[in-house]
Amino acid sequence: MADPLGDIIAHYEDIDEGQRITSGLGELELLRTQEIIRRHLLPTPQRVLDVGGAKGVYAAWLAEQGHDVHLVDLVPQHVDAALALSVGPGTITAEVGDARRLAVPDGSFDAALVLGPLYHLVERDDRLRALGEARRAVRPGSFVFVAAISRFASLFDGLARGFLFDPDFRSMVFSDLRDGRHLNPERRANWFTTAYFHRPEELHQEVLDAGLDPLELVGVEGLAGWLPSLAERWSDDNSRDAIMHSARVLEREPSVLGVSAHLLVVARRDT
Repeated sequence: MADPLGDIIAHYEDIDEGQRITSGLGELELLRTQEIIRRHLLPTPQRVLDVGGAKGVYAAWLAEQGHDVHLVDLVPQHVDAALALSVGPGTITAEVGDARRLAVPDGSFDAALVLGPLYHLVERDDRLRALGEARRAVRPGSFVFVAAISRFASLFDGLARGFLFDPDFRSMVFSDLRDGRHLNPERRANWFTTAYFHRPEELHQEVLDAGLDPLELVGVEGLAGWLPSLAERWSDDNSRDAIMHSARVLEREPSVLGVSAHLLVVARRDT
C-alpha cells in the first residue's frame, strides 16, 4: 500500500497530542508510561532518543530530570513546539525525521523511546525497520521503550464513546480485529488515522525479531482507560491513586493485557 504519511501528518496537525495525555483521564497513559520508564532508566544524566516524540511531553519530563533528549518526529509543527520548550537542567534538541531512517550515529544514545511510530507503520517490515533503527542508535546494554496500540482498542473505544452503533465504524472494527490494519480514508472525526493495532504476543515477537531482548511487556492503562465515568474522579488524589493501582496490579496478567489501550515493551540491546 502507498505510504500514508500525508494522512498521518494531517491528523496530528489537527489535534493537540500533548493536551490529550496531560489533562483529565488521558493523563493515566502519561503517568503509567512514566513510572514504567522510571523503573529502568538510570537516574544519572543520560542521552535519550525520543522517536515520534510529538510536542515533547516526554522529552520535557526527561529534561527536567537532567537527561539530554533528542526528539525526532514526522510533523514539523511538533518539532517546532519541542524546540520552543524551556526546561532544564537537561536539554532538548529536535528534528523532523522518519523512524525508519534515523539520521543519528550508531550507538550514540543511552536509551530510546519509541512511543508512537509503531502505531502508524502498517507493514511489518517497516515496524521492524523502525525498531532496528532504535536498536542501532543506542549503545549495547541500553534500554529501548516500545509502545503499541492494542488490537482491541477500536472495539473498546467504540463501546465507550458510542461509535460502535454506527455500521461504518463496526465495519472498521471488524477489519481491525481481523488483521490489525486500521484505515480511515474519509478522515471521520474521532476515528483516528492510518494505524496498526498489535496483539501482545505479536509485539513481543517483533521486538525479538528486531534484535532486541524484551524484558517486560505490560498493559499501560488497564480497563480504567475505557471508563468515561472515572474522568470526574481523576482530580481527586485518592481516586487517582486507586485508578493507577487498578492498572498497575494487572499490568503483566496475560489474560487481560489486550484490554489496555496501549502496550509497552521494555527491551534491551544486548550486543
